[in-house]
Amino acid sequence: QVLLTESGGGLVQAGGSLRLSCAASGRTFSIVAMGWFRPAPGKEREFVVGIRWSSGYSYYADSMKGRFTISRDNAQNTVYLQMNSLKPEDTAVYYCAASTTSLRVADFGAWGQGTQVTVAS
Repeated sequence: QVLLTESGGGLVQAGGSLRLSCAASGRTFSIVAMGWFRPAPGKEREFVVGIRWSSGYSYYADSMKGRFTISRDNAQNTVYLQMNSLKPEDTAVYYCAASTTSLRVADFGAWGQGTQVTVAS
């Protein structure tokens, strides 16, 4: 079992930046990919960005390219989401997720508790 703990959320003004962290514990050797999700209209959770744990290859939802950057620290079993030029519509609970199977969005099966990001206009 992979356990995930997010941190780094908070309140920021529009145009500002935040960096979210997600620390993995448990069976971390089984992680194939990690990613970030957030709720969206009509969806419980929308894919934001993912990263292949071994190589660092990252892949983004089309709408998230340019302002968000994912990175990882394998030694610390931690993945980061750097969010720049934040907009009020980025306000959401951001969830960290892990897959032990593949990079496919549908295979993310381990979830953190979420961290709130609020962007004030």
